[in-house]
Amino acid sequence: MRDAAPVVMRAGELCIREVFTAQRGETISDIAKRMAERNVGDLVVVDDQDPRIPVGIITDRDLVVRVLAHGDRAPSEVTVGEVMSSEFVAVLEGDDLETVVSRLRLNAIRRIAVVDGEGYLQGIVSLDDILEWIGAQVATVTRLVERQLHVAAR
Repeated sequence: MRDAAPVVMRAGELCIREVFTAQRGETISDIAKRMAERNVGDLVVVDDQDPRIPVGIITDRDLVVRVLAHGDRAPSEVTVGEVMSSEFVAVLEGDDLETVVSRLRLNAIRRIAVVDGEGYLQGIVSLDDILEWIGAQVATVTRLVERQLHVAAR
């Protein structure tokens, strides 16, 4: 019996390539509308000078916890730069899912940007994307086992 090579999923293979972005100077009102229009829960904040370079992320949770819950300023008066996550975390396209999951866990985040070797934004991976991929792998193995059981029962 041959040992099969392990299936290694890379961040660049799993990531969603269509990433919606924001800039630090935009207001929370503006980006909240954009998030609603595009039905997304996050925007990657990009550098003002080079929009290929991610510098942060802002999530729907950030809007609620850091803006709406305080209620001391209107969302139209608060900028992305004031609210976005202060420490930017990313993974490289070639990083395996173990690395991605480890970074998500260590930083207590649900979404992570994927960059290339030069630091340019390539995509985004969410915990939901990973769980969906794992579910598909489990379903494939389950079908294989069911087929083998069916053949053995003949």
